[in-house]
Amino acid sequence: MNLEINKFGEVLMSRPAGKEAFSMAKAYIFPMLQPDEKIELDFAGVKVLAPSWADEFITGIKNSFSNEIKFLNTDNESVEASLNTVLKIT
Repeated sequence: MNLEINKFGEVLMSRPAGKEAFSMAKAYIFPMLQPDEKIELDFAGVKVLAPSWADEFITGIKNSFSNEIKFLNTDNESVEASLNTVLKIT
């Protein structure tokens, strides 16, 4: 399953916004997820990603699903730095 993160906005900041985005994805997108299907988080078009937003969203996925997570289009410096921070602490 490919999830275009820019659908949540180009500037993704704050822990409450990340939690809300995860809740929306969990309710409307992830019910279609198959048990063995990869979750592909595509960051194309995201201009700013705050570690707090990423932590809420990614930790929510990790705590709710056992599927493998793949990160796509992470070459933006903000996205790369935030993911490096979050993936080291989760």
